[in-house]
Amino acid sequence: MNDVLLIALFAFLGAAAAGILGAGVLRLLRHRSLVVSLSVVAGVAVTAMLAGTLTVAWAMFLSSHDLYVVTTVVAMAALVSLATAILLGRWVAAQSRELTLAARSFGDGGTFAAPAGQPTAELAELARELAATSAKLDSSRVRERALEASRRELVAWISHDLRTPLAGLRAMAEALEDGMAADSGRYLRQIRTEVERMNGMVGDLFELSRIQAGSLTLATARISLYDLVGDALAGVDPLAREHGVRLVGDRIDEVPVEVDGKEMSRVLGNLLINAIRRTPPDGTVAVAAHRSDGGVVLSVTDGCGGIPEEDLPRVFDTGWRGSHARTPPAGAGLGLAIVRGIVEAHAGRAEVRNVQGGCCFSVTLPTA
Repeated sequence: MNDVLLIALFAFLGAAAAGILGAGVLRLLRHRSLVVSLSVVAGVAVTAMLAGTLTVAWAMFLSSHDLYVVTTVVAMAALVSLATAILLGRWVAAQSRELTLAARSFGDGGTFAAPAGQPTAELAELARELAATSAKLDSSRVRERALEASRRELVAWISHDLRTPLAGLRAMAEALEDGMAADSGRYLRQIRTEVERMNGMVGDLFELSRIQAGSLTLATARISLYDLVGDALAGVDPLAREHGVRLVGDRIDEVPVEVDGKEMSRVLGNLLINAIRRTPPDGTVAVAAHRSDGGVVLSVTDGCGGIPEEDLPRVFDTGWRGSHARTPPAGAGLGLAIVRGIVEAHAGRAEVRNVQGGCCFSVTLPTA
């Protein structure tokens, strides 16, 4: 029993010495190629076995012939192990280089195409993650281009929308200053109307900038949806009478919601004003609210005749307009973008779909 323990001790000491030496070599070469690391690992394994075997053989005082045979057998095993490690390392390194080149392609603005035949499960998993990341980056690029195009359009439209009333204000001010205005009261009323319109436009821009900057602060409270809709209907009733549009709000459930009353009133006001202006005289704008599995759904249905299918995904984009006209009382195309921003700030979603004779804007909010 003592001889077995002594042999095990000598074998351990020889293998440990080889292992410590191999660990030092691996540390020095840790930044080199995978082929080098695998070769060192294979060399360490064989060297540890050879060191342990030779140590035991020396301790057992084997003959020179026997020691030569043992050394030859271990050397052949070392050559085979080293060759296998080099081949495996070159294979893995080649696939890694292919994966690197493929990753570089989508980093330069392209799409990622995983090379065929990944040799290891880890590289295959890495390729799948890179493919998923590439898809996300591509989607982000599309959104960024769309947002940039929307911002350019918004700047151009806002410049036009502000320049037109400013030119009118300047002309009316000059007429009043020169005493050329036959009816100064009418001019003053028109000036006030234009100033109010420009003030509303600037207010919309400020609200949209807060939403896009993420600085919109909500003061939420538990509010009855019935009261919220009732106040909004009362606020737009004069505009509906002016346009000859009938407001219908008899399908409102008394559902409590946890929202910012001021901001949600703005949402409802924007939706109702947009619906009234798009609905022809003698038309109907209907408001409904009910509880569903996904939360509380508030909808505004108008009689605009519908939105072209290709425009439906862009309805809530900044600056989108149902027509190309920029004349009053049309706005700058910010109302629906503000609606979406406020609703999403409440962890809800805003949607639109075509219905018979018009379209239906729906807002889904979490239940209180």
